[in-house]
Amino acid sequence: MLVKTFASAVQGVEAQLITVEVNAGGNVTVGSNFYHLVGLPDSAVKEGFQRIEAAIKNIGYKMFRLKLVVNLAPADIRKEGSAYDLPIALGILGATKQINADTLSDYVIMGELALDGGLRPIKGALPIAIEARKKGFKGMIVPKQNAREAAIVNDLEVYGIENLVEAVDFLSGNRTLKATHVDTREIFMEEQHQFAVDFSDVKGQENIKRALEISAAGGHNVILIGPPGAGKTMLAKRLPGILPPLSLHEALDVTKIHSVCGLLGPESSLVSSRPFRSPHHTISDVALVGGGSNPNPGEISLAHNGVLFLDELPEFKRSVLEVMRQPMEERKVTISRAKISVDYPASFMLVASMNPCPCGYYNHPDKDCVCGPGIVKKYLNKISGPLLDRIDLHVEVTPVSYDELSTNEYKSETSADIRKRVNKARLIQDERFKGFPEIYNNAQMPSRMVREICTLDTACSVLLKTAMKKLQLSARAFDRILKVARTCADLAASEGIKIEHLAEAIQYRSLDREGWAG
Repeated sequence: MLVKTFASAVQGVEAQLITVEVNAGGNVTVGSNFYHLVGLPDSAVKEGFQRIEAAIKNIGYKMFRLKLVVNLAPADIRKEGSAYDLPIALGILGATKQINADTLSDYVIMGELALDGGLRPIKGALPIAIEARKKGFKGMIVPKQNAREAAIVNDLEVYGIENLVEAVDFLSGNRTLKATHVDTREIFMEEQHQFAVDFSDVKGQENIKRALEISAAGGHNVILIGPPGAGKTMLAKRLPGILPPLSLHEALDVTKIHSVCGLLGPESSLVSSRPFRSPHHTISDVALVGGGSNPNPGEISLAHNGVLFLDELPEFKRSVLEVMRQPMEERKVTISRAKISVDYPASFMLVASMNPCPCGYYNHPDKDCVCGPGIVKKYLNKISGPLLDRIDLHVEVTPVSYDELSTNEYKSETSADIRKRVNKARLIQDERFKGFPEIYNNAQMPSRMVREICTLDTACSVLLKTAMKKLQLSARAFDRILKVARTCADLAASEGIKIEHLAEAIQYRSLDREGWAG
């Protein structure tokens, strides 16, 4: 008897429907296997037959010694992982007439089986649920741990089950299961303003807070340069709290990526706050941008619509930093292999921090630098010019004084207060770029658009020309200064760039100054 069940394969952050065809019948030749699995399965799928046989027997059903042929179609797509156990097991029970197979085709079914028939969670439940709704299925049967994640998708009945017995009884009509319901909008509104850290915790450093506010308002990449203990990491961790809240569409995109990587917990559903990823400096280039023999998203994709924080930037391998250049421009990364090519979104804000020299005390107001001649320049040269070209704000962080740390009279602004100003500036940019679907903020403007939008009056032109000469700023700083100045004007709700906006933008190009490092 031939029975069909339906599963799904995840490629990139999208899913594709897989038809599991199970045919039972015919005698088994002596010395040959009684089952045959075809359709380009990997080792994990092939090993699933051992788990499936044990699970079927342990719940009281039989594994008849009939010839079993299982085809995973389409056959030209590689099937990976253990999540095909459950649809194959139910297909075998239906093909051997041990259960009613009439309702199997109504559901997309995924799950890894334990030997006792229990179910273990899978990866990628959200994109699979989106594909199931798109294909018009009535519902989806997944392990209970993945039910809330899949239930984000509207107009799809999602049933979370704990073992194979529940699936068999439900499909046979002997058990009633309650579909998992998640109020996506309620969760979205509840959690998007919840942050563990706040800018009000930071004493002093008002100039750095202002720089990060500009960075958040315009989507600008930023690098913080200062001695150890000045608060670079503490400030960077608070940046997501002042970024505009995720839209529901952005939240779904972020959740899909985390779902594919298996990073959502059993009670998790929608990722409603902007991601903050902080990989260690020993990370490999594949782990950063994604890839591997079976391509998986990297850190830059996990930071999609959020912040990627690289602490101690010069300590990262140069090859690791250089592979970020193209994704930073394209806002996506393409992983190509011999038989597959997948795209992962990678629209992130880069926040980097670094010491000014190996000892950490170059330009320190109180401590002397002990690095020899040329050491500071050599240290900074670990970061290539093309990478620095993609960082708009260079911010020098100075240590906080004892008086600022010990006072209890002064209260810093909260992240919520700063976020209100950032949101107003982003609304101005939304209106400015509404006719350009690929541009969302000032940092993403191409050079031609910068010349059209960031026009300067005579006084501003004279100031910029003088700054370029006296500070010996490099040519690549020109567009960056104009973009940052436009963001400063947006924060002030100014139609044009004024001289104070331009002056503030000029001061954020420390590393472009010739002779900055001696």
